[in-house]
Amino acid sequence: MATKLNENTEVALPLRNIISMVAAASLATWAYNGVIQRLNTLETARELMNADLLKKSEQTTTDSEQFMLIEHIASELEKLQNEIEGGKAPYDQQQKLTLEFYEKRITSLEESIEKIRNGD
Repeated sequence: MATKLNENTEVALPLRNIISMVAAASLATWAYNGVIQRLNTLETARELMNADLLKKSEQTTTDSEQFMLIEHIASELEKLQNEIEGGKAPYDQQQKLTLEFYEKRITSLEESIEKIRNGD
């Protein structure tokens, strides 16, 4: 038996079935939006990470090693400058001792020359 559908055809559904269909459709829509939101968040994080990796790949390890070496040399230079200003540089100490020795030696030689001139 074929039934014909028209605008006067009636469909009888219990109210609890209608409410459960609306609830199921609402739940499915909410879950779908949650999944889409999570996918968007993950895609954004991946794009940011890729951009960071590209930026890091442009800066080679040689560059970072050179920066570290420059920082080390700058700190050593600063220490050496402080030692030189304070008169505590290693070569300055050695030169100071050598100059003091020569000064004493020259003073004793000048005294000897003076004694020879005076006829002592």
